[in-house]
Amino acid sequence: MAVGKEFAMMGLFSDTYYEVERDAEFVLRERGSKFYAYVYPVRSEAEIKAKLEGLKRLYPDATHHCYAWVMGARGEAQRANDDGEPGNSAGRPILRAVISAGLTNVLVVVVRYFGGTLLGIPGLIESYGGAAAAALAAAGKVEKFIEEIYEISAAFEHEQEIHRLIAKYGARILGSEYTEQVSYRVAVKAGVGRSFEQAVADHYQLTGKLVVE
Repeated sequence: MAVGKEFAMMGLFSDTYYEVERDAEFVLRERGSKFYAYVYPVRSEAEIKAKLEGLKRLYPDATHHCYAWVMGARGEAQRANDDGEPGNSAGRPILRAVISAGLTNVLVVVVRYFGGTLLGIPGLIESYGGAAAAALAAAGKVEKFIEEIYEISAAFEHEQEIHRLIAKYGARILGSEYTEQVSYRVAVKAGVGRSFEQAVADHYQLTGKLVVE
């Protein structure tokens, strides 16, 4: 199930985003039903598919395997699945938990064993969303940056000045090469990339630019 507009892209004008720090799980029991929530950092739909298949093998007799995932530094790719539960009672609450936590590149799966008592739509929303939120809290979060990669070349006598600019803009040196001149490959946070590019290009040879998320 694709998601609606209420799940807006995260950090649209920011060069930072957050991912989960580690795998995590949480078990919720509600009126006889058991909800096993799992959190995984993911980077591709193939990885998501493999995680889902693994849980279906682990819990082949479960009543439902509901899930939601978000990917992309802006949270631009999102999906939720109710896996047979009433519409919007499982996948969307899980997705809301992810969005509320401000996370991306993450898959949350909640496996349910029906306990014999109907929970109703409000009960399902609370149980799926609550289990997902608890598992996400256990997973922790780590800050990431959207970066632009630049290659800079200059004569050796300008090496110290280039280092000053790199430090000024908080860039990271990814590699260097010394031939007839000195060349650097550096990563700069996207938010200051244009200013860095202008400062360097005014004086030195600037080649190549790659945006990395």
